[in-house]
Amino acid sequence: MTRGAQAVGRTDSDDEVRPETPEAVVHELPAPEPAAGADDEAPPLPGATTPAAPPAPAEPEQAGRGRRGRRALRGPGLRERRRQQTRATIIEAAAELFAERGFDAVSVVEIAQRAGVVEKTVFNHFPVKEGLVFEADPPMRAALLEAVRGRPAGESVSAAAGTFVVRAMSGLGAPEAAVGVAEMARVIRGSRTLQVREREILGELTTALAELIAEETQAEPGELAPWLAAHAVLSLYAALLELARDRVLAGVSGPELSAELRARGERGLALLQFGLAGYAKRR
Repeated sequence: MTRGAQAVGRTDSDDEVRPETPEAVVHELPAPEPAAGADDEAPPLPGATTPAAPPAPAEPEQAGRGRRGRRALRGPGLRERRRQQTRATIIEAAAELFAERGFDAVSVVEIAQRAGVVEKTVFNHFPVKEGLVFEADPPMRAALLEAVRGRPAGESVSAAAGTFVVRAMSGLGAPEAAVGVAEMARVIRGSRTLQVREREILGELTTALAELIAEETQAEPGELAPWLAAHAVLSLYAALLELARDRVLAGVSGPELSAELRARGERGLALLQFGLAGYAKRR
């Protein structure tokens, strides 16, 4: 990829920031149903772009400060709003192009041109191209781990993490989610690069959950239980995600899909909680 693309209709000096650490996850995973009274912002719904920042409010004039004073008043708050607005524009432009032509056929230069920024600005926000597809990872990962950390006394890791996954995946049947899930399914299944990256992301999630479980249980080095539990939960997630994609691409959505995902997820969760000893016995 070249780094010399010219800006289209604007300059980006105010938007140039240091590269962020690329983090990613499965973009479709929505937030679980919030607990009553919960005020925390939920992870984004599948297919939803990051909302554009609202217009900056007019800054009050203060006598005697002049241009330098007004610039100081605007400060980092305005810069951060502009940064988030630019990020949202880039994500929207990338999603449109990927839906039109596929991930592998679209260059970062083209995304920059569609978003009206220079190529360098895209890389500042997304150091790797795959991050434009899997940009919802940090809030989803944090929410999954918090569901484990915040579980009540007496509840197992598999119950807490599995319930989070089932609730979240059931949300993929919502009307506002279906279009995004279908678009993401087509884009990811049409790109070997994205399929490989998605498997890597699932591995990273599994490692993060296993390490949290090992830390909480003070597991000895090499103990298998934390890894088995983490792999089981993330396998449930992966299976439900692929089922949701298959069903949405087949034209199923809404309450029918939500009910199917919930029922299948709860059956899978029951196996995780109560064991596989009685499953698929040979007759």
